[in-house]
Amino acid sequence: MSTTNGEGARLTVRDFQERKDRGEKLVVVTAYDSLFGKLVDESGVDAVLVGDSLGNLLAGFESTLPVTLDQMVYHARSTRAGVKRALLIVDMPFLTYQVSPQRALLNCGRVMAEAGADAVKVEGASETVLAAVRAVTEAGIPVMGHLGFTPQSVNALGGTRVQARDAASAKKIVEDAKKLEDSGVFSIVLELVPAKVASRVTDAVRVPTIGIGAGAQCSGQVLVLHDLLGLNEGFSPKFLKRYAAMAAEVREAITRFADEVRSGSYPDDDHSF
Repeated sequence: MSTTNGEGARLTVRDFQERKDRGEKLVVVTAYDSLFGKLVDESGVDAVLVGDSLGNLLAGFESTLPVTLDQMVYHARSTRAGVKRALLIVDMPFLTYQVSPQRALLNCGRVMAEAGADAVKVEGASETVLAAVRAVTEAGIPVMGHLGFTPQSVNALGGTRVQARDAASAKKIVEDAKKLEDSGVFSIVLELVPAKVASRVTDAVRVPTIGIGAGAQCSGQVLVLHDLLGLNEGFSPKFLKRYAAMAAEVREAITRFADEVRSGSYPDDDHSF
């Protein structure tokens, strides 16, 4: 896949915007380590997101709230080792950017310097978050926004549920998107938002919108790797389409290995020195 910087060059936020302007749908997939980062990157996605969803998937947390900055830096650095071409975006965990613009700048700077990220992602559009976005982008760090269902606010939102269902909240999400754009974000994730509302947001801003449970009119789509591969069997929201059933394949492969070990058929002569 070529980019505006030449065949095989690493994508930038400018490429991201130009693809949207050309009417090309953007593809974003999560990854949390070098192996899957490499596989996702080689599949031709536009961006790889190191999401704080690693708290749910890898650590077994009930929410993303316990995820630390150290964990994000570790997984982002590991993923960077495998991602050579796609834009690498890293979630900023809870309370690493909401406290003050100064704290946000230091923490986002650490992610860029230590993990080799190309951009960071923050949730919400409160005045504190908007101030953080301005401070971080003014320092030259690209920021992706996130509206609709914002997992770090799961307790305040009353659980995982579709947002902006009524006229007032739909109007607010459009206004918040404009505020984020004015503050300097290069893109906005829209999560669990009615398709018509997501379409309004997409029309209201120039920057790309990336949907997850937000209909087809967004500039692109993002899915969590473990969900689309069918590894996370306990998660089955309406928006999720599984493109593989790898959990069953993993169990089958390990069961076959165990059976052959117990029967004495592995290792055989072909697999011995």
